[in-house]
Amino acid sequence: QVQLVESGGGLVQAGRSLRLSCAASRLTFVGYVMGWFRHVPWKERHFVAAINWSGSRTLYADSVKGRFTISRDNAKNTVYLQMNGLKPEDTAVYYCAVELGSITTSLEERYDYWGQGTQVTVSS
Repeated sequence: QVQLVESGGGLVQAGRSLRLSCAASRLTFVGYVMGWFRHVPWKERHFVAAINWSGSRTLYADSVKGRFTISRDNAKNTVYLQMNGLKPEDTAVYYCAVELGSITTSLEERYDYWGQGTQVTVSS
């Protein structure tokens, strides 16, 4: 069973930075896309960013463009989310996900595996 484990969340003041990591284990596929989503209680989960296998294609939600950067290290089966200039509205549980179809997409239903999430709280 594929496992995705997020880390790096925490409490930070507005304007500061955090770097999230997501390590995948038992993943024998290649070519998969990795993405980040976030969820606030009583709201829908929203797309944040995605990156293809080679890292040549990235996709970002408008709300994080210019502030967040997604990257990956295939040798470590790990995806990162560098979050700069954090705002209180970035507060959420952040989930990483894997899409096996090699389609860099923001569509939640296209992702096949999900992590358990890591909490990010930004104070004003």
